[in-house]
Amino acid sequence: MRFGKLLKIGLAFALMLVLAACGSDDEGTKNKEKKEVNLVYVEWDTEIASTHVVGQVLEDLGYDTTLTPLDNGVMWEALAKGEVDGMVSAWLPQTHAPQVEKYKDKIVDLGENLTGAKIGMVVPSYMDVNSIEDLTDEAGKTITGIDPGANMTATTENAYKEYSNLEGWNVLTSSGGAMTAALSQAIEKNEEIIVTGWSPHWKFNAFDLKYLDDPKGIYGAEEYIGTFARKGLKEDNPGAYSVLKNFHWTAEDIESVMFDIMEGSDPKEAAKKWIKDNEDKVSEWTKDVK
Repeated sequence: MRFGKLLKIGLAFALMLVLAACGSDDEGTKNKEKKEVNLVYVEWDTEIASTHVVGQVLEDLGYDTTLTPLDNGVMWEALAKGEVDGMVSAWLPQTHAPQVEKYKDKIVDLGENLTGAKIGMVVPSYMDVNSIEDLTDEAGKTITGIDPGANMTATTENAYKEYSNLEGWNVLTSSGGAMTAALSQAIEKNEEIIVTGWSPHWKFNAFDLKYLDDPKGIYGAEEYIGTFARKGLKEDNPGAYSVLKNFHWTAEDIESVMFDIMEGSDPKEAAKKWIKDNEDKVSEWTKDVK
């Protein structure tokens, strides 16, 4: 009897150890899952810089961080479907207003991360034109744009509806990198070129440029860059959520990262450099991570 009782106690104790081990494995799996973060971005110079900085901050905190470049429309859809965790690439209140309106019930607005942004048509300062409504046949009636899925491209393609002088003009779609390459080549030859531009951007430091006046306001006024997260991120991953919510910096900050990338630095290395030089600012972003 005594042996049988001891055997039962031993089996019960062994079962407790197995359950504890399983529970520990489950908890470890959960913690591992909570340490995974997927940030999405459009391959514009500003968003490459900002996303790599935030991604590196999360990586430094121990997160397994994935940075996924997507077309603008696909980016918003992926976030709304919960396929990615967040992004710091929303230009508002106008540029990405259609996407926010479409998905507002499926995404979480974490507010602005940079103020004082601007978009519009940009030309070299040596060009003798100052307003969109004064354009006639400059640059062969061609505007060099960025990717076809960008709201700024769509706005520019429809500009003739507001500016009758643009009837018959062509928007050449490409990418942010192709646009700046074309701009650089034109300036080197002192040729006319009109691009869809935005600031902050390193090109305004590298070249003498100006925005064309937009009296009809098709590009809107001053914008800000905002942060959005998928629904449920706060509950699933409060640490990453708090970093995204606390992320704020300036035009000077982002331009310094963009400039290093433009000069040849890998985006990850440029992000590490900025983080090392701005530990006080980064500590504000990470202050709520436990």
